[in-house]
Amino acid sequence: MTCEEARGYFVDVWRGDMDETAERAFQTHLHSCETCRREVESLRSVWEGLGAVPRPEPDAGLRTDFYSSLREWQRRDSERKRPLWWVRHPAVQGIAAAVVLAAGIGIGRLTLGHDEGKLADLQREVNDMRQMVALSLLQQQSASDRLKGVSWTYRVEQSDIEVQDALLHTLKTDPNENVRLAAVDALRKFSRSPETRAGLVQALETQRSPIVQVAIIDELVDLGDKSSIRTMNGLLQEPELNPSVRKRVQWAVGQLQ
Repeated sequence: MTCEEARGYFVDVWRGDMDETAERAFQTHLHSCETCRREVESLRSVWEGLGAVPRPEPDAGLRTDFYSSLREWQRRDSERKRPLWWVRHPAVQGIAAAVVLAAGIGIGRLTLGHDEGKLADLQREVNDMRQMVALSLLQQQSASDRLKGVSWTYRVEQSDIEVQDALLHTLKTDPNENVRLAAVDALRKFSRSPETRAGLVQALETQRSPIVQVAIIDELVDLGDKSSIRTMNGLLQEPELNPSVRKRVQWAVGQLQ
């Protein structure tokens, strides 16, 4: 078991949901990896206090609402699910509560006069929790869960390379159009990264959904990415290119030249 695989089991360990085979592999890894062992111990106290934390209400800002098709999908999805269903998702419920608890601990530490170094440690811990929620949800089978995972990425730091890479992977490979569309918007906070710009261009080369193609094109124009002109000109050579996308590409090339 690698360190990355072990971190994926942290929540299951604390909730007691691991099967015997996975637990043996996890414990074997802990015995040989001091880094993971320290991380487990440092977060254990946070997890043990979760029972005293009230269930957090969902933030309205979590809803991605920027294109009409996505808004319509969310409306239909909300009608067939119970109110606040996602708050009951084990991963979100547990880790979101950990974020709240970590913030509360931090306030208490500051009240007691701890120095700025303690505050920085707390901020890193909260960001790690947010990252864990986002990455966990992005790997779920449910498109609705993955959409919530994209929403959680807005809460992590702009320098979080692991989340950036996860969003690019989602944009290139996710089978659900709405999830890919949400990933384009979420990647805006990472737009200063050359890897993000290159990833958007690569996704445009392989993307076949017109609405996602237009979203990527608009993002590249907003970024002023002239390196994408070659890819856009290549799209114009495709005889079966959607007419609306063709017009958008022609406009974009004119803006970037």
